[in-house]
Amino acid sequence: MTASKPLREESHPRPGGEPLRGAHLDSTAQLMSRITSQLGSQLSLVSLDGTRRPAPPALVLVAHGSRDPRALATARALMDRVRELRPHLSVHLGHIELNEPLLTDTLASLGEDRAVLVPLLLSRGYHVKHDIPEAAAAARADTRVAAPLGPHPLLVEALYARLVEAGWRTRMSDAQRRASAVVLAAAGSRDPDSAVDTRRTAQLLAERLGVPVVPAYASAAAPTVSAAVRALAARGRHRVAVASYFAAPGRFATECAEAAPWIAAAPLGAHAAMARLVVHRYEQAVAVPEVTTARALASA
Repeated sequence: MTASKPLREESHPRPGGEPLRGAHLDSTAQLMSRITSQLGSQLSLVSLDGTRRPAPPALVLVAHGSRDPRALATARALMDRVRELRPHLSVHLGHIELNEPLLTDTLASLGEDRAVLVPLLLSRGYHVKHDIPEAAAAARADTRVAAPLGPHPLLVEALYARLVEAGWRTRMSDAQRRASAVVLAAAGSRDPDSAVDTRRTAQLLAERLGVPVVPAYASAAAPTVSAAVRALAARGRHRVAVASYFAAPGRFATECAEAAPWIAAAPLGAHAAMARLVVHRYEQAVAVPEVTTARALASA
């Protein structure tokens, strides 16, 4: 009795070009997955009594904007990932400055539709506290502002992944660990709440890595990345990596990376954890009663 062929070979085509059953199963499974996703999206808009529910608010990603063309490409890639996670949502992009579409134009295009603005900003500061809420207040529709992305464990997940991509060793000897540290390079702000948020992220990342993590800034706050590197070297930490605490590439991220004495991680970008965090902030904002949304943002 001859042995049967391995099941994995069933997807190979027959000499006449007709695929075997395995290939049909694969394509059928993919088709059914798409149908199930689309059906779920449609059913989510229907109440138990058969009436149609109001469409959920649009999700508007609010990017800062940059003259670096990679920043716009990154924001669009992140938007695509968010759409994959929530295919039933209307997802849009708006910029505070420097890139189109501007946030004001995006909100104008939504007309009377409800919207939740999710800042692609990593801490509290002037844009989060003033610019974005003012744009939301000027919109005619029911428009809410979600909390900034940071601090949050999902940001630490993305930071850790970017460091590993850059060459950070997940396993170190005791001697290597005693010589290692990370500088968390952020944009910087004069708002003290911004520094509080960045320090909290540094603390979470240090817990994950098991080495000191020192926040540093590209502008408006101290220390600089270079100063933080020197301070760590004075403590015997000569293997210093720079974690890029930026949502997208740009001038500040590039300048901070150039100050790295060892390895420099890429910005957070369109990492999968970033997309999950955007959806999380959106759902938080939707769940908060309207009268308390502003208070929740201020205390996030």
